[in-house]
Amino acid sequence: MSAVEYRAILKYRLMIPMYSEDETCPICRKSCMDKYGEHAIHCKELPGFKYRHDWVRDVLGDILRRAGISAKKEAPVNFLTDPMEGRSTLRPTDLLVFGWAGGKHACVDLTGVSPLAGLRESGFVAGQAIRKAESKKVDKHAKACADNQHAFVPFAFDTFGSLAPEAIRLLTRVQKVVHSSCSSTGGRGLSLIG
Repeated sequence: MSAVEYRAILKYRLMIPMYSEDETCPICRKSCMDKYGEHAIHCKELPGFKYRHDWVRDVLGDILRRAGISAKKEAPVNFLTDPMEGRSTLRPTDLLVFGWAGGKHACVDLTGVSPLAGLRESGFVAGQAIRKAESKKVDKHAKACADNQHAFVPFAFDTFGSLAPEAIRLLTRVQKVVHSSCSSTGGRGLSLIG
């Protein structure tokens, strides 16, 4: 980590204010910066934030493909909206997994979060930030998916590498598909390495 990141995290941990008063975030220009800088840690407009999300999506898509599970990245499903944008823009699902749940296609929506998000509100509890992010995704998209005969799978991860329960369930199921494929082909038909 850089010296700037280290100083910011140290101030954050020691509860030393970073800003003299609340002001608008200079990056996203949407959120109010609190005096401890919590928003600065997990602003969605930071350059690395979108890159990390897309990288995890691409790796997960590659894992599904190599496991023989049919999926499409950034699939337009025409029923997911993003109310945070202030308009009802239809958005694609991060991954559309075909025939995943009882013959229904599954919309997999990824979200990355800092494990330090919300630290000021209730103190640090391991896994709290990703469970909260997972719950928000379910609240935001599960009903729209169900209404359109699709399953919804939130895939929440934090920047320290932890996964939310639904993400673990998805990967466990993929692992079972891989083991099933390997045992049915005698271990010859599937290679997960390059």
